[in-house]
Amino acid sequence: MSDFEPFYDVSRSYEDNYEQGPFGAFAEALKDGNGADAAGTTSEGALATFLGQPVNLPFGIPAGPLLNSRFTTAAFHMGFDLATYKTVRSRAWGCNPFPNVLAVHPKSADGSLTPGSAELDEGVLADTNYEQPISISNSFGVPSQSPDVWQPDMRVAIEAAGPGQVLVPSFQGSRVEGMSEEEYIADHATTARLVKETGAKLMVMNTSCPNEGHNRLLCHNPLLVGRITEAVKQEIGDIPLMVKLAYIPSDGDLELMVRSTVGHGTVQGFSTINTISAKLVDANGNQALPGAGRDRSGVCGNAIRGAGLDMVARLAAIREKLGLDFAINGVGGVVSPADYQAYRDAGADSVMSATGAMWDAELAHKIKAGR
Repeated sequence: MSDFEPFYDVSRSYEDNYEQGPFGAFAEALKDGNGADAAGTTSEGALATFLGQPVNLPFGIPAGPLLNSRFTTAAFHMGFDLATYKTVRSRAWGCNPFPNVLAVHPKSADGSLTPGSAELDEGVLADTNYEQPISISNSFGVPSQSPDVWQPDMRVAIEAAGPGQVLVPSFQGSRVEGMSEEEYIADHATTARLVKETGAKLMVMNTSCPNEGHNRLLCHNPLLVGRITEAVKQEIGDIPLMVKLAYIPSDGDLELMVRSTVGHGTVQGFSTINTISAKLVDANGNQALPGAGRDRSGVCGNAIRGAGLDMVARLAAIREKLGLDFAINGVGGVVSPADYQAYRDAGADSVMSATGAMWDAELAHKIKAGR
């Protein structure tokens, strides 16, 4: 795949990508300066909605690879009608050391990883041999610029959306040493307010990265998520709020998440899944990603599609069981138009692709062509 250039260049540091990206077809899309309408990607008119906003196709890119307004604008130009601005914080936050992305090769014939399987702890091969269908490591640590940088840039990103397109800001709270639980909750609310100030029409709160420390996920504590979303809602009012979830194996815990949030009127949707955590090793069985605390990484792409579809189907079943109205955004392993349709069939109201879109900038066009 040496002749292909993903829009996020995995051979460069996060900082270089932020300053110089996007690359490949996304870079070319920015050069034409004509926008999505000229490319014919929004001319058909809005056909669906996303958290109340009209969209041409409920498909886009989730939090992660769209680092700033250049990336999100390029995504719009390439026909991705939902472009998620990479998760922001109330303060500047550094990135994990380079490298952050490696190709991941599960043992199964179809390249999938199963949540809870022994393979995740025994070790999954990771190297620089990027092959389709693509699975990769996601070892960034949720970096963020300071608000004085990301707020004005997010405003630019919001304004760049064409007809039937929506900029989706992602945010999360930041736990620092010595912070109380109340202060942690307040930091989420503060960050949500900062996002609201940019003119955001909706937002997604990330609870599926190591918010609580190494490999500790906020979404595994539904009651705390409920308390946080109450504080966030007090800041953002009627602006729709979606919560990003990791894989939650227990139906009881997943239902408690819904009851603690949607059931209290604080959340209007869920986006799932993020990644599956796995121990990554090189061909000799040694730690693949260098540095302390990096023996494990989130894996995304083709390997997690089965888990993502499972979460969407289970959420849809809970939605029907409880008679609650909330949106489901399906994420994980969408690398083809058939994967998009599989998520819709499982109950997703909208679908997003990160890794698949990075390696196929035409994915949105391909899905639209098949409608």
